[in-house]
Amino acid sequence: MKRLIPLLLLAAVPALAAPVAAPHVAARSFEQLAKPLPLPYAEGADADAAVAAAKARARQAHKLLLIDLGGNWCLDCRLLAGTIELPDLNGWVKRHYEVVTVDVGRFDKNGQIPAHYGITGRLAGVPAVLVVDPRTDRLVNKGHETALSDARSLTPQALADWLARWV
Repeated sequence: MKRLIPLLLLAAVPALAAPVAAPHVAARSFEQLAKPLPLPYAEGADADAAVAAAKARARQAHKLLLIDLGGNWCLDCRLLAGTIELPDLNGWVKRHYEVVTVDVGRFDKNGQIPAHYGITGRLAGVPAVLVVDPRTDRLVNKGHETALSDARSLTPQALADWLARWV
């Protein structure tokens, strides 16, 4: 019985579960993304309402919430959005994440969204990606929010692998 208890505890703690593998992305470079690249950030949208609605959907669907903070002027932001739209990755992302995009303008809009998760002051770069557990409203990827702000130096597969890291 003593051996069974630790195994039961491991099964009950999602953080100790086996990581989910990223899907294989056929695109080897961003040159293979559909053109023009998406413009994912709706200027003037009510970010608070959009994040609240996405959080509720994520909680109900037992997914993580992915808050993508950026601007349509940002190449790295648009590369991330274009990569997520790839057929190889899109279904996987939809299974694991509820995605919401938030326009941060030129770092002068919607700062209350990252501030809610303890990120105060100017963002170090965009896209800033917040992976949130919607049940606890806690940031899962603390300290790694701006890791994709130089997305152009990665590959589509590396972006997929980064997204899989938090699932």
